[in-house]
Amino acid sequence: MTEKITSRENAKIKYACRLAQSAAFRRGEGRFLAEGRKLCPELARGAELETLFYTETAAEKCPELETLPGEHYLVEDHVADKLADVGTHQGVFGVFRTPEHTLEEARTGGRYLALERVQDPGNVGTLLRSAAAFGFDGVLLSDGCASVWAPKTLRASMGAAVRIPVIEAGKMPEAIAALRAKGITCLAAALYKSQPLSAAEPRYPGGVCVVIGSEGQGVRQSLLEAAAQSVIIPMQAHCESLNAAIAAAIVMWQMKNGEYGG
Repeated sequence: MTEKITSRENAKIKYACRLAQSAAFRRGEGRFLAEGRKLCPELARGAELETLFYTETAAEKCPELETLPGEHYLVEDHVADKLADVGTHQGVFGVFRTPEHTLEEARTGGRYLALERVQDPGNVGTLLRSAAAFGFDGVLLSDGCASVWAPKTLRASMGAAVRIPVIEAGKMPEAIAALRAKGITCLAAALYKSQPLSAAEPRYPGGVCVVIGSEGQGVRQSLLEAAAQSVIIPMQAHCESLNAAIAAAIVMWQMKNGEYGG
């Protein structure tokens, strides 16, 4: 019989809440908390599920939850409210081990997306989802990006965070230099001193990485200098710029459509 948790002060509940609230705690523990009837099973396909919490209502609506791995606990509604990141929740929460990927995994001939200081969790999650949809081989995140494993980012990614390798690259200019050393061409999306995306080479046998900058400042000068070249999405004159997630999706679609990479 599944054990039931009735107290909001239960040690497992408090631990899960800390995972949701603190990026530093998540890094130190190598774990994260996710919520959602669809999201938790989806994440379980690519990350180790250690603990699953759900309400009786959720168990009745989703009997398949019982087939998921890990320790299972029923929680009362008021306990689920404490675990929830949003006011209206589905009563399903999972503690997962964080998948680990490093820059050494990047391969010649691959296609990659690099994010520099993209701070909005919704944008980061959407970018992961787009990269997975367009068949990219990995996503690099610089220092200062929104945490991939925060509840809001996970919701926006719809499980893509475990379907595509996520590499916390630290200082992006050094990461770009490491990719270029492997023969991977790095293209920075920038508004100034850039050639139209359609004018870029039709194929990069060594692989390609597109670099997207922060929502407010774009790609920094040091990173523009580290990249092989910069590209721009042609727009009407009265349009200043595109949202980071939209711009990246357009560039990734162009790369897929044009068969960029190896």
